Amino acid sequence: MWPWRRGEREPGWLAISIEPGALSFAHGRRGANGKPAIGRCGTRALEGEFGGADRIARELHFDRFRCSTLLAPGEYQMLVVEAPNVPPAELKTAVRWRVKDLLDYHLDDATIDVLDIPPESPEGGRAHSMYAVAARNDVIQGRIGRFDAARIPLSVIETADTAQRNIAALFEPQDRGVALLHFNPGHGLLTINFRGELYLSRRIDAGMDQLLAAPGPARDEAMSRVALELQRTFDHFDRQFRFVAVAKLLVGPEPADSGIVAHLASNLDVPVEPLRLQEALSFGAEASLDREGEWRLFHLIGAALRGEEKAL
Repeated sequence: MWPWRRGEREPGWLAISIEPGALSFAHGRRGANGKPAIGRCGTRALEGEFGGADRIARELHFDRFRCSTLLAPGEYQMLVVEAPNVPPAELKTAVRWRVKDLLDYHLDDATIDVLDIPPESPEGGRAHSMYAVAARNDVIQGRIGRFDAARIPLSVIETADTAQRNIAALFEPQDRGVALLHFNPGHGLLTINFRGELYLSRRIDAGMDQLLAAPGPARDEAMSRVALELQRTFDHFDRQFRFVAVAKLLVGPEPADSGIVAHLASNLDVPVEPLRLQEALSFGAEASLDREGEWRLFHLIGAALRGEEKAL
């Protein structure tokens, strides 16, 4: 994603969210046994909207870490474009021109990054696509401003899509793809990984609030809509990427059992399982999370698992 500052710090990444009233964080690194480890994570209350973030940063020594943050779902777009046939140094400039008619604001007001969607082989004969990740400049500057005000050294701005990719990569079967579905309060996010790469990202028009709080008939209808949308997405994906066999769908943590795992398992062709973070991650003494905490910090944990991005 978008890098801003670089420097040698503590191993791993500290992913931080500064939102009105709360600062949340998760620190990930490679464990001694090779298993990724979350050394510490949690949430601290802020005073008013953002007051006290600088004090918390000092107390927790955030200046010792490489720090990242996440954009909110409505603050960026994931746009699929045909990969330009240009040298790597010219790639982002070429992609900017490809997306200019897909934005509802002027291209000069956009920050653009790219994520590759590798074809089956360089000589595969099919069009090569990639994701263009677009955000308004003022959104990016606003995030940088929050971290500058808190005196936190921000290095990278991530998205939920790449954070979810990082978690899904830990559960990929050998040479097969894996789908991961996670619900935040307002919507769901479906991603499909293959060999560590993000091949699909799609918003789902149902959130955890609806799945947990809606009356029975409305909840059942929402779950049926989700199942239908997922099956259509898998069918389309299979036609588009015939070389990627999706082994299973994992459903991310929930604050309480909504019944969505059982519903999808009964209505989809692909096997469905709940995702259990402890199967792939080690959690330190300062990273003890209950069910609600795993759900709420899910994408921060994914951002904390960031590796070094491949140069395109």
